[in-house]
Amino acid sequence: MFDKIPFQDISQRLTTASTGLLQGRENMEKTVRALLQGTFESMNLVSREEFEVQKAILAKTRERVEWLEARLAELEQPGLQPTEPES
Repeated sequence: MFDKIPFQDISQRLTTASTGLLQGRENMEKTVRALLQGTFESMNLVSREEFEVQKAILAKTRERVEWLEARLAELEQPGLQPTEPES
């Protein structure tokens, strides 16, 4: 009825094509990854870890500024005893 050779030929061609597509996809991923990495490096982005460290430093600095503002307000008022900072 059916000739097996054309089906084997089609199957072989599809296998070859899919292998080529897979290699093309891998090459595309490598190219895109390298392109993005180069772009991000040129943008001077920071890592998440460095961001979190800087965020903590900023929070502590804000806390200190708020304490200093309160301390200054105390010193500007006559007759009040100044308080020491909390560590």
